[in-house]
Amino acid sequence: MYKILMSAGAGVDEYDITQLERGCWIDVVAPTAKEIATLVKATGIQRDFLTAALDSEEKSRTEVDDNQLLVVIDIPFLRSNKDYETMPLGIILTPDYMMTVCLETNAVTAAFNARTARTFSTFKKTRFLFQILYKSATLYLKYIRNIIRRTDDLEHHLRRAMENSKLFSMLDLQKSLTYFTTSLKSNYMVTEKLLRLRSVSSQPNPVKMYEEDEDLLEDVIVEYKQAIEMVEMYSRIVNSTMEVFASIISNNLNLVMRFLASVTIILAIPTLFFSLWGMNVPVPFAENPFGFWLVIAISVLFSAAAAAALWKHHMF
Repeated sequence: MYKILMSAGAGVDEYDITQLERGCWIDVVAPTAKEIATLVKATGIQRDFLTAALDSEEKSRTEVDDNQLLVVIDIPFLRSNKDYETMPLGIILTPDYMMTVCLETNAVTAAFNARTARTFSTFKKTRFLFQILYKSATLYLKYIRNIIRRTDDLEHHLRRAMENSKLFSMLDLQKSLTYFTTSLKSNYMVTEKLLRLRSVSSQPNPVKMYEEDEDLLEDVIVEYKQAIEMVEMYSRIVNSTMEVFASIISNNLNLVMRFLASVTIILAIPTLFFSLWGMNVPVPFAENPFGFWLVIAISVLFSAAAAAALWKHHMF
């Protein structure tokens, strides 16, 4: 599936592939083989560039070839069950067109629509590229803050009661932060390469930066730096929290086992007395009318003494 959009005044017009014009933005989502062939033929964009982001394991990188620029970044993605992950987004710049390619509809490219048309221009491809990068960085920050709030809620809940479902949720958030850390560092390296790309003059360069574009790219780099610092800090906090809860669970288990061992010792004493007085041989108090109660009293006395000893040594 793909849409061809172009800025027009205060809005955005949508075009058909046969109406492709200079300055168009082609937003591609999970294209079929037929759609890929059509787009390659219509735009002249290299097939390898177009399909790069369709590999879910593709790493963030930049590549310039034949006056075409490919930028692949990892963008954050929120699943319906509050799980966070990342996926590649390919951004291709040519002298005539700009194309974004992703496996799924995402919040980054979806933010650029008719309602926000005043904030971007498909004709200013370099600036539009940096705006997409900036949107990705701010979305990371938003999701990191959501993870932080979610982690705090889970921590408060786990302080009251240890539930496996909450621990698994905490583990999922820990994994999300790990994904974010790796992706943010890769994206940051991409932004630095783009900043250096402005000085490349030995080959055709589709990136033409003006002063405002450089300022925007510097803002993107700052946002990524902030996101990296935040995600690293909270990754350490979540890891420490998980370790603390693991220690608490282990300690609680030890307390339960110690209590059960103490109860077993206390109950073993009356069991011993009842076993001795239950033998079919002459035993003390056999002729005493209060023998049964005497045996009970002795077993209770010894059990109480054992319980007191265990209590004194903090075993019960």
